[in-house]
Formats: sequence, C-alpha cells, structure tokens
Amino acid sequence: METKFSLKNKGVMVTGGASGIGKSIATTFAKQGAQVYVLDFNQKDLNQLVEDSLKQGFKIIAHHCDVSNYQNVMDSVSKISTKSSIDILVNNAGVAHVGNIENCEEKDLDRLYNINIKGVYNCSKACIPLMKNQGGGVILNIASIASSVGISDRFAYSMSKGAVLTMTYSIAKDYINDNIRCNCISPARVHTPFVDGFVKKNYPGKEKEMFEKLSKTQPVGRMGNPQEIADLALFLCADEASFITGSNYGIDGGYVTLNSK
Repeated sequence: METKFSLKNKGVMVTGGASGIGKSIATTFAKQGAQVYVLDFNQKDLNQLVEDSLKQGFKIIAHHCDVSNYQNVMDSVSKISTKSSIDILVNNAGVAHVGNIENCEEKDLDRLYNINIKGVYNCSKACIPLMKNQGGGVILNIASIASSVGISDRFAYSMSKGAVLTMTYSIAKDYINDNIRCNCISPARVHTPFVDGFVKKNYPGKEKEMFEKLSKTQPVGRMGNPQEIADLALFLCADEASFITGSNYGIDGGYVTLNSK
C-alpha cells in the first residue's frame, strides 16, 4: 500500500527549523521523503540538526539565515532553487514576548514585527514567484491561539500572530488561481525548550509548580508536544489536503472553544 501523506520528490523550506516545533516539522517531513532545507539564525542548533538527521538516515540541509533580513532570505532561496523546487514553505520562525502594552518597549515591538511578521513576508515574497512558475505550491504559517482570542500579557505577541493569520487569508485568496494553497496552524502552549527556559528564568525554585499551572490552562490538562504540531503540518502540506486553503487550524487542547475564561 502506498504511504499516505508522502512528500517524496518535494522540496520543503522550513524557517526556524533547527529547534522546537520547527525541528519536529523538518524531521517529520524529511522522514516522509521530502528534501528539507532549514533556515535558522542559530548556527549551533543548525549543526546539531544536520548531525541528528544524518544519524536517522537522511540529510536536512541547513542555511544560516536571518528571516527578518530580506536579502538574507533571497540569498538562501536563490541557493535552494538552484538545487530543488520549493514546493512547500513552512513559516515557523518566531519569537515571543510577555507583557501588556505598558511593559512593551518600542524595541520589543520592533523585534516581534521584524521576525514574526516581516519574516513571513520575506519568505513568502521570495517563494511565491517560484511556486507560480512551477505550477503551484503550499505555504503553511504557524500562528497562535493568541491571533484569535485575548490572552493576558501578550500584547506584542498577539499583534504579530494576528498579522500572520490575516496574511494567511490574503495569500490564500490572492493565489488560489495559481494553485498555491495557504493555511495556518494556531497552537496553544507547546512544551519546547523555550517554555522550560521561560519557567526557569521567571520562576526560580518554583519550576515544577509553574509548569503544572501552565499545563492546566489547556482544558485537556497538559501542553502539546512538537510532534503533534508536526503531524498536523504534514497533513496540511500533503496532497491529501489539496481541498484545503485559507483555513486556520487550532491545535490547543480545547483552549479556544472550551475555556470560557
């Protein structure tokens, strides 16, 4: 029986793919037969990603890139396009910020804009002409539940992820006749190294207690794990999802619909 959700002969570009959710997506797609190219700013994590992929019997190709820099992105996309088509773009790179508008300095807002919003713009703008020329493609953006519901102390983060959501709708609408699908995933809290670092930094000595508290904000009583996000991403980027575009998929343990607070 032919493997469902195969990405054989597909070229995939994943931003922020050297750690956390992005690493799970890159690895999962590679296991499904794709040639995966990862853009990330952290060279150490990129080196580890390549090493880990080789141990698993495939090779993920790493590109050191600042997605907030348009020329950096164009240079990476140009290099990739000489070796492969870019059939799938996963805009995963992003950073977080905790605080309301009074706690959000201009430099904080600029940082989130440059990475979370401009990064999606840069990579999509670079890849869409290639997808048009090759007859189609798929763009998947990683947004957040913060793009559609109010969450305390997430002013700048919510702003940036709201933009990711609406960019998804615009791209899906504008390029439907070019056979380019665009969707997004909106996770709730996912257990990544970022969460562990956040808890350690802000709640020293109370790490276990705070981890449990944060976990229980999801109605199912736990955080998601990166592989769960990667599996949903795989479906949305595979040919089996060819009837889906312009959609936002929550993966949140029931947070949006079941949490009335």
